[in-house]
This record gives sequence, structure tokens and C-alpha cells, in this order.
Amino acid sequence: MIRGTFFILFFYFIGELVSVMIGRFVPGSVLGMVFLFCALFFKLIKPEYVKDAATVITKNMAVFFVPVAVGLMTYFDLLKQHWVAILAAIAVSSVLVIVSVAFVQERFEKRKGKKDESEQPQD
Repeated sequence: MIRGTFFILFFYFIGELVSVMIGRFVPGSVLGMVFLFCALFFKLIKPEYVKDAATVITKNMAVFFVPVAVGLMTYFDLLKQHWVAILAAIAVSSVLVIVSVAFVQERFEKRKGKKDESEQPQD
């Protein structure tokens, strides 16, 4: 678990470093996740190394949202003033994500179906 925590924090800090170097155009935590994904994808590190630490983090995800929720309350007046626009943006973006994921999933299912048909022996 210590090794997994090390790898997760290592890639987080590398992401933060790169983010600072490129002018904070992309958040460091996002870059760190991308770097960790690439390291796992290209088998630079084994998934078993980070599995336990990632499971603990995922199971306690609610703890990470508490500071964000508290910080959001400092902007309560602004939220109260623009709640309709915020709600509309959340609704539209949620629908776009659902439609996009459905489209991509459908394409993968069709591709997988064609692959399965071509692998079956012809009688």
C-alpha cells in the first residue's frame, strides 16, 4: 500500500510540476492522472502496485468533497444570483456527457459484435 501511495503521489507531483511549467493551462491533478494512466497502460508500473491505495482513496471519495463544498459556500451570494444559469449548465453538460458516452459505447458494442462474428467458425 505504501508503494501504491508513493506512485499516486509521485504522478500527482509530476503533474503539478508540468502544470506550473505550461502556465497552469491544465490542472496538475488531471495531468498526474494522465501520466499514471500512461504508466499503467505502457506497463511501466504494475496495476497491483496502486490497486490497494486507489481502492482506499475511491472508497473514501466523499472526504475529498468536503473542502470543496465548504469553499463553495464562500460564494453563496454569487451562486444565489446565478443559480438558473448554473443549473442550466449542469443539466446541459450532463445530457451531453450521457449522449456522448452512449454513442461511444454503442460504437464499441458494434465493433465488438463484428469482431465476434468474424471469429466464429463458418459451417
